[in-house]
Amino acid sequence: MRLLFSSSPHRIPTLFRLARSHRPVCSSPPPPTWRSSNPMAILPKSSAAAVIPSEERLATRFWIKYRRESVLSLYSPFALCLASGSLKIDTFRHYIAQDVHFLKAFAHAYELAEDCADDDDAKLAISELRKGILEELKMHNSFVQEWGSDCVNESPVNSATLKYTEFLLATASGKVEGLKAPGKLATPFEKTKIAAYTLGAMTPCMRLYAFLGKEFQKLLEPNEHNHPYKKWIENYSSESFQASAVQTEELLDKLSVPLTGEELNIIEKLYHQAMKLEIEFFYSQPLTQPTIAPLTKQHDPEQDHLMIFSDFDLTCTVVDSSAILAEIAIVTAPKSDQNQPASQIARMSSAELRNTWGLLSTQYTEEYEQCIESILPSEKVEFNYETLHKALEQLSDFEKRANSRVIESGVLKGLNLEDIKRAGQRLILQDGCISFFQKITKNKSLNANIHVLSYCWCGDLILTAFSSGGVDVLNIHANEFNYEESISTGEIVWKVQSPIDKIQAFNDILQDCSNERKKLSVYIGDSVGDLLCLVKADIGIVIGSSSSLRKVGSQYGVSFVPLFPGLVKKQKEFGEGRSPSIWKGQSGILYTASSWDDIHAFILGW
Repeated sequence: MRLLFSSSPHRIPTLFRLARSHRPVCSSPPPPTWRSSNPMAILPKSSAAAVIPSEERLATRFWIKYRRESVLSLYSPFALCLASGSLKIDTFRHYIAQDVHFLKAFAHAYELAEDCADDDDAKLAISELRKGILEELKMHNSFVQEWGSDCVNESPVNSATLKYTEFLLATASGKVEGLKAPGKLATPFEKTKIAAYTLGAMTPCMRLYAFLGKEFQKLLEPNEHNHPYKKWIENYSSESFQASAVQTEELLDKLSVPLTGEELNIIEKLYHQAMKLEIEFFYSQPLTQPTIAPLTKQHDPEQDHLMIFSDFDLTCTVVDSSAILAEIAIVTAPKSDQNQPASQIARMSSAELRNTWGLLSTQYTEEYEQCIESILPSEKVEFNYETLHKALEQLSDFEKRANSRVIESGVLKGLNLEDIKRAGQRLILQDGCISFFQKITKNKSLNANIHVLSYCWCGDLILTAFSSGGVDVLNIHANEFNYEESISTGEIVWKVQSPIDKIQAFNDILQDCSNERKKLSVYIGDSVGDLLCLVKADIGIVIGSSSSLRKVGSQYGVSFVPLFPGLVKKQKEFGEGRSPSIWKGQSGILYTASSWDDIHAFILGW
């Protein structure tokens, strides 16, 4: 028996239903899921996508594929300080000096690309883009004039800038793996390849700066005149610069049309390499001020204890584990006309199981929604942890009653532990989740502990899902199947089945930690069941877009703040010395992240 799980990044679209992309090997339709979720927000498409379908646009595909790199640049200490306006002027001067060196190489690369293009329209487009770079250099010169110092000549090229400029000029000169030397290119078409490769190495820079400009612009106050880097932000968020970024992408698409699949792969490698060099460029800027990100930068392993807590279902996973376990039960159950050995645990037929599971799920859905409505106050109230705790006690009672019905129904009888482990090995986790935990567990010097708190009925499924991704050093707090010779009896050893159980486990873990070190707790979750832990932790991060979580949280005075804008605000306060305690639990503020990439960038950085 083999279960297959899709790598689709989308959450389960409605209550108690498997994601469309989840296709187990069975002829009947998949069972509904047990927990609730809403779709994740998808990335906005650029304006050019209205002309060419996004799936056909090379640059758009690459930008979405390498979103992680753009997020790492966005959350870099330099970018956070610049966006907040707290960046020290000497650091900005150094950055401008490095950027001037880079822009000169950029302009020269455009010149070489124009020479290689065999199409008059392409030549003209490249020429116009080069003029845009020269205008950008003029803006940088205006900064230098304002300061009255020649920071460009005073600051030698650093290693990160040099790596990028050498990579760019080497590409524009035709020094690309698999390509003939420039002097040996026999045909105009072979020269055109160099123009396409060069655009492949330059496009991500244009798109990244357009992206950063827009993200920073959103955070400027309407009448903010004192932001020292407002001119920089306005330039990169301007319609003219945004148009240049789109023009660069469209030109890359055009030049790539006649290329082979192998040649397109070369462009993708160049694009990805350029994105990685951009990250290195931003992180190489020398900062003399404290920053709130990455979080581990201010973490002293000798004095501090970093505690990372995470939910599992739909926080780490794409599909709820209850659906996985139900699917195993259904596909391994005997058919209605099949005799069962007397020595085995008696099981329902697959058809009976599917029907019973459907009834349980329908009842859960209806009662869950009724319970959520019943605990909501008629009007929004000011945040108070004890009031929220009291309300969620009612939800806890409901969860336990629902779980009792599952046990009484017998749907979880007869599951083989090996089948569960195989399902765990194939379980698709959210993009970036495994790499986040891998980096923490491999960095022994961090002195960080990881705890997974989950309603999941079977801790073995969680353990196998993480261990198959190379993450073994974590603590799992979940429920456990009762087995007889590796076959589930249908009974469950309950440990965590409600919001109250979760917060109790959370508190116990913190209490058991040594009091000799300062503890910093981070909780990552996606549902109402995580709400108490989220608000109790020093830093609570919500991933996904659960409507019930936001509804309950908002009515009880919890604020949901997008992570990056929240960090920019914190950085500004930090720079002004107005935040004696940067992170404090039970503040009633939760930070929302659209992906694990954002969480990784904030906590661990590059």
